[in-house]
Amino acid sequence: MSVQTSLYRDTEIFDLITKENNRQLHGIELIASENFVSPQVMEAAGSVLTNKYAEGLPGKRYYGGCEVVDQVEQIAIDRLKALFNLTWANVQPHSGAQANMAVFLACLQPGDKILGFNLSHGGHLSHGSPVNISGKYFQPFFYGVEQETGLIDWNKVEETAHKERPKLIICGASAYSRDWDYVRLRQIADSIGAILLADISHPAGLIAKGLLNDPFDQCHIVTTTTHKTLRGTRGGVIMMRNDFPNPFGITTPKGEVRMMSSLLDSGVFPGTQGGPLEHIIAAKAIAFGEALTENFYNYAIQVQKNARVMATEFVNRGYKVISDGTDNHLMLIDLRPKGLTGKIAENSLIQADITVNKNMVPFDDKTAMTTSGMRVGTAAMTTRGLVEKDMVRIVDLIDDVLMNHDKATTVAAVKKEINTWMQDYPLFQF
Repeated sequence: MSVQTSLYRDTEIFDLITKENNRQLHGIELIASENFVSPQVMEAAGSVLTNKYAEGLPGKRYYGGCEVVDQVEQIAIDRLKALFNLTWANVQPHSGAQANMAVFLACLQPGDKILGFNLSHGGHLSHGSPVNISGKYFQPFFYGVEQETGLIDWNKVEETAHKERPKLIICGASAYSRDWDYVRLRQIADSIGAILLADISHPAGLIAKGLLNDPFDQCHIVTTTTHKTLRGTRGGVIMMRNDFPNPFGITTPKGEVRMMSSLLDSGVFPGTQGGPLEHIIAAKAIAFGEALTENFYNYAIQVQKNARVMATEFVNRGYKVISDGTDNHLMLIDLRPKGLTGKIAENSLIQADITVNKNMVPFDDKTAMTTSGMRVGTAAMTTRGLVEKDMVRIVDLIDDVLMNHDKATTVAAVKKEINTWMQDYPLFQF
């Protein structure tokens, strides 16, 4: 396929963008990592700011012409600090994984021990998985949930920490539906002299509005993505409420002790990234501004209400919800009691325009490409304006598809019902 060198309309790509818009508009989006951004967030993400290279920090750039993007980035920083009551933040990481890697670079040496939440129990790839750089460059150890309860036993976390004595303890998950005991984790970290990192990528929006435990006074460093429950563009940030002297005795050329914030800034640039994406930082700034509003508080409350209703409805229909419920926006469902795999569930529901993702469950006996479970979240559909009664209907439709996944007529009927239903809901309504 040849591409013209002069300006032209790339119909091939824009046709696909239209198809993706229609897919999102006509279906039910339940992937817990996804959300729908506001029109102004989307507008900023596609703005002329994408043209500007701006290595460095506001007021300290390596390129000229950064007067405007300096203001944009500073607004993003200031709004994020206001949102979480911070003293320092870096808004440049391209993703949550990039934010975590910058923290590792700032806090660790290759081969240092880290303690994170087991990926197969709901943890994240960047918390020490052996296939990720976090597990290849550092010595990863893990804690998990109890098979009987689906909950973390903090006493066992403490036992593992004292046995392995990691330099960094990571809390946070991509598929854990309960709140975190940051006070206990800080006590564990202090008892072995470890740095405590919280990755709040999933519940960040709920934490920002005080609906879940606040990690910032307990955790030395906090990272998050800016999508998911924060409802911004895709990206990451690193935050601290209380800056502290770096634990390595690193000094400036003048002999002054470097603070942790300085090391983290260096961990982002030049440590793991080059120029920041100022168009995305502008979109982040808008999302942070939206999250500071009363409307976002009401949104976050509805996300939590919807998730609790959805979890209850799954349990009422005989599904095994790990930990028997949820405190946040998501739930992890073990499908083995229903005789299904995550792969079957995901593929069947896609045919009905319901999007979920297959997911390993604790103590899974299947591979990561098959899995025994699925993960479901309510952030995106709450943005579209759905409330508790709609969650009941969604679970009914999911159950109908899964219990009749081999019946094409049933799946087609559910798809038709969903497509008709969703005509009344724009992507961004709440």
